Amino acid sequence: MEVTVDQVKCVGAGQCVLVAPEVFDQREEDGLVTLLDPAPGDHLRAAVDEAAALCPAAAIGLEGPR
Repeated sequence: MEVTVDQVKCVGAGQCVLVAPEVFDQREEDGLVTLLDPAPGDHLRAAVDEAAALCPAAAIGLEGPR
């Protein structure tokens, strides 16, 4: 699975960080998402799927087999 984030769409809700802190973080200056791991392992798959589903701005993209 490959993860992308769109900082233009991001509204800084932080749901992604709460469910997958190994993959996502937020910038201190404006709260926008930062991607820590663009290719997380299978053990993080469920958390990343949940983060994408919870994102109110649909700023998280997932590609490849899930």
